[in-house]
Amino acid sequence: MPTENFRLSLRVLHCDNSVVAIDKPPGLLVHASALDAHENVTAVELLRAQLGERVAPIHRLDKGTSGVLLFARHADAAREWGLAFEQGRVRKRYLALVRGWPQQAGVIDQPLARDPELPSAGQPRLEAVTRFERLACFEWPFSVDARHATSRYALVAAEPVTGRRHQIRRHFKHIAHPLVGDATHGKGPHNRAVAQWLGVTRLWLHAQRLELQTADGPLVITAECGAEWAPLLESPAP
Repeated sequence: MPTENFRLSLRVLHCDNSVVAIDKPPGLLVHASALDAHENVTAVELLRAQLGERVAPIHRLDKGTSGVLLFARHADAAREWGLAFEQGRVRKRYLALVRGWPQQAGVIDQPLARDPELPSAGQPRLEAVTRFERLACFEWPFSVDARHATSRYALVAAEPVTGRRHQIRRHFKHIAHPLVGDATHGKGPHNRAVAQWLGVTRLWLHAQRLELQTADGPLVITAECGAEWAPLLESPAP
């Protein structure tokens, strides 16, 4: 997605004295990265310019992921909420489109290597747990595998209990239901076929909801899905 698409203001979902949350578009980096050295537009810099103040991301979303992204407005908030994320005291809900039809609901309890960009061999394995629920099933009239005339996909809600890098993407690959549009952990033929069918090329992962416990009670921040999700959300329950 061209960076000029992000020249407009970011959509602010919540703002108080400590934090500000935005609806991150897919294709926008959270911060500068050596992995995307050619990209010079980031959510951090756009929001700093928009608010006229220095903010810092409290957590991360992958470049291709859309949805709720939280920033701290001062150092105390960065420390407080950074610790809350590390300790699993923030509830997160994502929507994802995956290959195949996973079971109705389940828990993926599979330790993951610390750095998904490096070979897993020799790396320490970190505890990683993801809960999920299947929301809808699709059987679309195109073939990716010569053994089948149609192709099956599912919309799922995923709640990562821990916060490892690429956790949802790696966990669904582990159970043989990789995310559609995932160039690293997914399946290229399925990515291309679904992009042609839906007319959209993206990683089908959206951070829909964050729930934080504050001194004043729970703070719930939600981000509506983009219009490209409509064909998936309007489908009947599984």
